[in-house]
Amino acid sequence: MYKELIKKEKKIAVIGLGYVGLPLALVFAKKFSVIGFDISEPRIELMKNGIDPSKELEADAFKNKDILFSSNPDDLKNAHFFVVAVPTPIDEHKNPNLKPILGASKTVGSALKKGDYVVFESTVYPGCTEEDCNPILEELSGLKFNKDFKVGYSPERINPGDKERTVETIVKIVSGSDDQSLEEIAKVYEEVIKAGVYKASSIKVAEAAKVIENTQRDVNISLMNELAIIFDKMGIDTQEVLKAAGTKWNFLKFFPGLVGGHCIGVDPYYLCHKSKQIGYDPQVILSGRRINDKMPAYIAKKLVQKLIQKGKNPQDAKVLMMGITFKENVSDIRNSKVADLVRELMKFSINVHISDPYASPNEVAHEYKLTLVDNISNNYDAIVVAVAHEEYKNLEDNYFNTISCKNPILMDLKGILNLSDNTIDYWRL
Repeated sequence: MYKELIKKEKKIAVIGLGYVGLPLALVFAKKFSVIGFDISEPRIELMKNGIDPSKELEADAFKNKDILFSSNPDDLKNAHFFVVAVPTPIDEHKNPNLKPILGASKTVGSALKKGDYVVFESTVYPGCTEEDCNPILEELSGLKFNKDFKVGYSPERINPGDKERTVETIVKIVSGSDDQSLEEIAKVYEEVIKAGVYKASSIKVAEAAKVIENTQRDVNISLMNELAIIFDKMGIDTQEVLKAAGTKWNFLKFFPGLVGGHCIGVDPYYLCHKSKQIGYDPQVILSGRRINDKMPAYIAKKLVQKLIQKGKNPQDAKVLMMGITFKENVSDIRNSKVADLVRELMKFSINVHISDPYASPNEVAHEYKLTLVDNISNNYDAIVVAVAHEEYKNLEDNYFNTISCKNPILMDLKGILNLSDNTIDYWRL
């Protein structure tokens, strides 16, 4: 397979051209002939014109690449090495929503031929590739797994907004359904991944490795959030505590904050779902999830308490929320816990204005039914700096005073500001 791909006698197809699939497809297109497939025709049209819908890549990333962008499933019949990079979200009950990956499996299965390879990159629970996706591939293609086609799993590790750790510079875990597929899949990825590949012993090991990367971060951040709640009740600055503790060589430097996005706040639920299926009720993982999920309500209650302490009726208060993306310096608003914080404040009838230099007003309105303000006012009772965008880091006391009422409240959820004005009631996690 590798030899035929490198000679461009066969093609690679990347299914799902979001923040994971598009960079990968363009990297593959440096060395291979690639079909970039997405079900969204508007997104495909943008990519044909050298525009990344996720706003992560510049126009130069599209230049001199051997790639065909398509939303037509029939084009996939010209491919022989399929890479599935669709989202794996959770539903309203926090259970895995496998519709995108199962739908992609049906699309690939309809184009699958003898000798083809299918590699899944979407984050899933251990066993999902072989137990949920493979049967669909077999059913739609009429072929037998491992006899007629091979399967692998190579989890994505892209960090949105990170211009240094790109897809080419992050070590890639690869796995295959047998020894032959592992070697062939490894060679394909080694051709474009400068950092090299790590060969996992099985598909389940690779699936598990990915899902615990984000679960580990989630649990550690939940500990920091719980400590922040405890220390706040004690009147101790959590950031100062972490700075002092961080002088020890083996102290892990995690920080409190809102945990959203499509990875850290989602992946632990996939592992918990599988754990419950096999008869074990996870304790630590779900405890961490509960703490992180409750942080928007905790912060909203804290702000309401501060307003009341200042003699302000929350129903008459006006609050500016600075930032609504799920992390700094990106336009991605998926699973943003800032949106949850806004809703929590609205439960107290607080008038909330939202501003963000990265977020699309249309996407925010569509996803959360919330409106971004065109112009920041000058009479806010409280300001919440919710996201650590670069544009916010150098803001000084005078700026906050010019947009606030007298004696304003300033909540710095990421601890990025350095203020000297004692008239500002400053609070941070």
